[in-house]
Amino acid sequence: MEAGHETTNESAGQKSPRSPIHNDKATVRLPMLLGITLAGGMLIGATFFGGTKSLNTIGRGYTKYREILQLIENNYVDSVNTDELVDFSIEKMLQKLDPHTAYMNPQDAIAARSQLEGGFDGIGIEFNIYKDTVYVVTPLAGGPSETAGILSGDKIIKVDDQALAGGKIENSAVFKALRGKRGTDVRLTILRKGDEKPKVFTITRDRIPTYSVDAAYMVDGKTGYIKVNRFSETTYDEFKSALAALRAEGMSQLLLDLRNNPGGYMDRATSIADEFIAGNKLLVYTDGKDNRYDRQTYARIAGQFEDGPLIVLVDEGSASASEIVAGALQDHDRALIVGRRSFGKGLVQMPVQLSDGSELRLTISRYYTPSGRSIQKPYVPGQEGDYEKELELRSKRGEYYIADSIKNDPKLKFKTDGGRVVYGGGGITPDYFIPRDSSWQTPYLVQLYGKNIIREFAVEYANANRKKLEKLPFADFDKTVSINDEEMGRFVKDATSAGIKFNEKEYNRSRPYIRTQIKALVARYIYQKNNKGGQNNEFFKVIGEADDTYQKALKLFDRADKLAHGTFTYNQPK
Repeated sequence: MEAGHETTNESAGQKSPRSPIHNDKATVRLPMLLGITLAGGMLIGATFFGGTKSLNTIGRGYTKYREILQLIENNYVDSVNTDELVDFSIEKMLQKLDPHTAYMNPQDAIAARSQLEGGFDGIGIEFNIYKDTVYVVTPLAGGPSETAGILSGDKIIKVDDQALAGGKIENSAVFKALRGKRGTDVRLTILRKGDEKPKVFTITRDRIPTYSVDAAYMVDGKTGYIKVNRFSETTYDEFKSALAALRAEGMSQLLLDLRNNPGGYMDRATSIADEFIAGNKLLVYTDGKDNRYDRQTYARIAGQFEDGPLIVLVDEGSASASEIVAGALQDHDRALIVGRRSFGKGLVQMPVQLSDGSELRLTISRYYTPSGRSIQKPYVPGQEGDYEKELELRSKRGEYYIADSIKNDPKLKFKTDGGRVVYGGGGITPDYFIPRDSSWQTPYLVQLYGKNIIREFAVEYANANRKKLEKLPFADFDKTVSINDEEMGRFVKDATSAGIKFNEKEYNRSRPYIRTQIKALVARYIYQKNNKGGQNNEFFKVIGEADDTYQKALKLFDRADKLAHGTFTYNQPK
C-alpha cells in the first residue's frame, strides 16, 4: 500500500510524529533532495562560466569522453541507450565531489522543484493506494474536488477512460492522471461506500496552493506555536500572516518548531530570522572559491517579534535553511535552541537548468552563522555512503538520548554576542537538550505505518462519525473523544487482516501513541476545513499532548525570557 498526496507530498501532518521511527536511506537523503539552499536566488550568468585557465584541461576531457561515447554507439556489440549512459556517467562523476552536488534528469528535476513551488494545477485531493485501489483520503478544503462533492473514502475507479483499479498502481500514474492545466476538465468514476453503482463527477482543474506553515495557534493565553515544514516560495508570506494573527490574539512568547524541516530557499529563512532580530545585525554569510558567490545578509526590517521569549525546536531532521534560522538566533542570543543537534548541511547549491530540462545542483559556497561557524558536518569526497550513514551513527553512539554523547570539536569553538560558547563543524547544538522519546517505537508500529493502517482506520472512523463530530467544537472534541478499547480491538483486526502479525508486547508499548495518532488524524479530517492557509492546527494540538519534546519545551520559557533580557548564564545546563 502506498500513501500519496496530489502535491507529491504525504500529509504534512504525519511527517513529524512518524519520522523518528527509523533513519533509512530515504530519510537521510531527504535534506539532500529538498534542502535546496539558494544563495540570493539564481546565480547563473557570464561570471559562472568565466575563467579561461582551465579551458584546455576541460577541452581534453570532453574530447576523450565524446570519442568513447561515439565508439560505444557505433561499435558496441549490443544496442545501448546513450542518454542513459550519459546520465549514469554524470552521476558517477559528481560522486567525486561533495554529497550535495547532484544531477537530476528532467522528470526528477520537475518533481524536486515542485516541492518548493507555491502550488500546482490539479483537482485537490489527498489519496491512498490500498490493495491496488485508489482511495480519497480527503478533498482539500476549498478545492475543485470538494466543490464537486468528492468525499473521504471514495474509491476512484477511472480517470476519464483510464482504469485505476486492479493491477499494480503507482503514485506517479495517479499524479499524471489527476494533474493537468487549470481550466481543463477531468471525469472521475467514483464508487462510494454503501452505493451499488459508480457515480461520475466532472471536475474542472484549478490552481491548488501548497503550504509550508503546518500549524499556528495559541497554546494558552500568552504562548504561540508555529510549525514550518520547509522554506518554499510562499513560506515567508505564510509565516508573517501567522505571526501577525497570533500577536493579535495576545501572544507574548513563541515556540517555533523547525523539527524535520529539511530547508529550502535561503532568502525565506533570513527573512523569517529578521522578524526576530533587531537592528542591522548579520544573519548569515557565504564564502566560495572566489568572491563571485560571497554574500552577507543582514537584518533590515523592524520585525514583528523582536522582543519577548522565543524557543526554537530543532532535531536531526532540521537542515540547511532551518539551520540558518537557528544559527542566527542562537548567535545573537535571541532564542533558546531546544531539542537535538541539527543535520549539518552548510553547503550552498546553485541550480543550473540544462538544455534538455535536466538540472545540475552545483555546490558553489559554504554558509556561516554570524559568529563564523560553518555548520556543514565533515565529509570525504567520493564516500557518500559514509555521509548518509552519519545519522545512523549518531543513534548508535547514543546522541539522540544522552546530551554528553554530542562530540563537538573543541577547536571549532565560537562565542555568541553575549559570550556563550557554541560550536561549528556539524549542525546546531541545542542550548537545551531533550532526548528522543522512543518508548513507543516498535517493529509492530513500523509495519502499521508501512501498510498505512492507522490512517485508513482514522478515515473510516471520521466518516462513520462525521455528522456527530462536526457538531462539536474542537475543545469539546478534544475533551470527550477517545479511541476506546473496543475500537482498538477492531483496529488490531484490520491490521491482522492486512497481513500484520499481532505482537501483544509491542502493541501494548505502542498503543497510547496509536490512539493519539488516530484521534489527531480524525481531528484533521473533521476540522481542517475551518483552518486558514492549509494549516492543521487541530491535528498538532492533539499530537502535542503526547509529544514529549513539545511538552518539555513549553516549560522552558523562563530560560528563554532570561536570554531575551540578557540575564542568562553563559552555558545553559542540559
